[in-house]
Amino acid sequence: MEYLVWAGAAISLMGVGGLLNCVRLVWKARRAGLPDDEMRRRLQRIVALNMAALFLSFIGLMMVVVGILLG
Repeated sequence: MEYLVWAGAAISLMGVGGLLNCVRLVWKARRAGLPDDEMRRRLQRIVALNMAALFLSFIGLMMVVVGILLG
């Protein structure tokens, strides 16, 4: 089950990378000084990406836990 642990760790790291990307996008949007409507639209899209990244890291961590329990 070692492959499951390593695959889960890789997937979890991709999710963390996605979270860091979301932080970068929010900082970029805040610095742009956009009007409220545009800022709201951009942040709604970033929130969707954030949820996807959280889900990806959650799945990766669950794969690690399952790999450890089965191994």
